[in-house]
Amino acid sequence: MQHNDSMIRGMGLYSAEGVVDLMDVRSWEMPGDGHVQPKLLELKEQCTASPGAFVWVGLFEPTKSELEIMAEVFELPHLQVEDAGNDAQRPKIEAGPGSRSFVLVKVLDYIEKSSDVRTGQLAIFVGSWFAVTVRFGQIGDLRGIRARLEGSDELRSHGPLSVLYSVLDHVVDGYLVVTDEIAQDIEQVETEVFSGQPSENNANRIYRLKRENVEIRRAVAPLVPFAHSFVAESVSWLPGELLPYFRDIGEHVLRASDATESSDNLLMTMLMASTSLQDLQQNRDMRKISSWVAIAAVPTMIAGIYGMNFDNMPELHQAWGYPAILTFMGIACFSMYRAFKRSGWL
Repeated sequence: MQHNDSMIRGMGLYSAEGVVDLMDVRSWEMPGDGHVQPKLLELKEQCTASPGAFVWVGLFEPTKSELEIMAEVFELPHLQVEDAGNDAQRPKIEAGPGSRSFVLVKVLDYIEKSSDVRTGQLAIFVGSWFAVTVRFGQIGDLRGIRARLEGSDELRSHGPLSVLYSVLDHVVDGYLVVTDEIAQDIEQVETEVFSGQPSENNANRIYRLKRENVEIRRAVAPLVPFAHSFVAESVSWLPGELLPYFRDIGEHVLRASDATESSDNLLMTMLMASTSLQDLQQNRDMRKISSWVAIAAVPTMIAGIYGMNFDNMPELHQAWGYPAILTFMGIACFSMYRAFKRSGWL
């Protein structure tokens, strides 16, 4: 259920048997008037009265006071609530006492037109009877995940951790999509860099791609240690039947991390190659200019000598003097041109 004016963008009571229709969120009052907290406590009672059931509440860019309401109802740790409300937090995974856990991840999206990477943030609180998600940014819509959960009895049978798995699986798959798109952009730039006609714009494009790759690394790198634990299936706070699910997530995180590292190394190599090719092209241009200047200097020097108009220059008074000097200029210029051509300067 959706409501555009409330912090709550989705809510449901889930169990292995199905999804229980609780109440219409659109009928709720705004958090400031005190009606939301009693209704959330009512959900808690309904949930605890149904063994194996859990509630999932999704929040979108809540205020500090709204988060405090959630913290009180779901007994969320104060420091974790502060992290969830800060959209500049570093990704992390924390396991608390009992079956509680807190996960904060960055959500990535690739913009085809500008080749930019957009970043959002998702925080997931998981307890024995609840899952609370806090989203910042216009990307990371969870409606598809809710539909997936509602359509899978097997997933719902794992309780609130099924929300954590579904969200992480969706987010990490998004990492792979973005890294693949960046890899395609890198291939295009690589083709242009080594095309034999390097452009000054290549360095700018490489720098932009490196910047976007840094965005991906900031999202993926903090999750790598946890990914290794998932792959090794050595996570004590996860039940055994869910370990294969999270192992798949860990493998995808490591794949995204490797792709990011490879892209960064390739971009650095391309930047160095692009700079070297530009320098080489400039050297070629300078050699061509220098060659033509040297060729032009020969007739200029000869013309300068005869332009001094000394009387004691016998060839000035001979009929053959003018054609002889022109012939000499032509032979000298042609000889220098051949020499520069053989040396590769022209």
